[in-house]
Amino acid sequence: MSRFQEFIVDPHPADWWSVHRGASPIVGTAIHNGHNIRSNLTDFLGLSACDRLREEDPFTEFFIRDLPNRIVFHRSRFEIDINRARDGAIYLTPEQAWGLKVWTQPLPDGAVAASLGIHDAYYAMLETYLRGIEQQYGAFVLLDIHSYNHRRDGAEGAETPFEKAPQINIGTSSMDRQRWAPVLDPFIAQLRRFEFRGQPMDVRENVAFQGKGEQTRFVHDRFPQTGCAIAIEFKKFFMDEWTGEPDIEALKAMREMIRQSLPVLLEALQARS
Repeated sequence: MSRFQEFIVDPHPADWWSVHRGASPIVGTAIHNGHNIRSNLTDFLGLSACDRLREEDPFTEFFIRDLPNRIVFHRSRFEIDINRARDGAIYLTPEQAWGLKVWTQPLPDGAVAASLGIHDAYYAMLETYLRGIEQQYGAFVLLDIHSYNHRRDGAEGAETPFEKAPQINIGTSSMDRQRWAPVLDPFIAQLRRFEFRGQPMDVRENVAFQGKGEQTRFVHDRFPQTGCAIAIEFKKFFMDEWTGEPDIEALKAMREMIRQSLPVLLEALQARS
């Protein structure tokens, strides 16, 4: 991906995540953006880099670069999936990983414990980070950015039917929908107003996904009155999910769309206080 260097991050192999903190109650996260696997796991790994990349969320970090508060996870979800509960955060069976056999042999107990330690450390960091924003602003919004495949039958296969695959899926299953409607509804309306290649964005709620990831659940559990975590799944129309090549125009447009939503979210949050 060297031709697209400005659109990706290149963390040190030892890095777990990167955190930016600024003057805003809006947070963006890209917790499936990572691709790195720690070196002592590579002998056990049964997937190629391309196979892993297909199920990761490359370029989602790029969408949130205009937020002063950003968290980007640098490890592959195939090492540890931060967006799954701790007891399912390591893909030990193909059923946990879209039918893929991730490991060629059982992982040693020490390797499992090390990966779970990253999961524990991440959520300890996240709670401390969000407490600081809560104390400063009283409430916050977390945009939990992900992406999903829509050509699972192969590079030349048919796309997932339109009715099942919105360009942007908003997941709200763990959210107190009534409490956060004054924030969420203007945000969705703003996304739908954004035009890309002459068409408004297709934004639907709880269609392809319902927002059942661990991070949004954690936020709503620990910050029930003050934290609004919105799971945002972009269909991979902004890239070729089989080759990994991005559509530069689409990447820039989606970053701009998120940037334009920030004043709307800020105004809606302030109106609640």
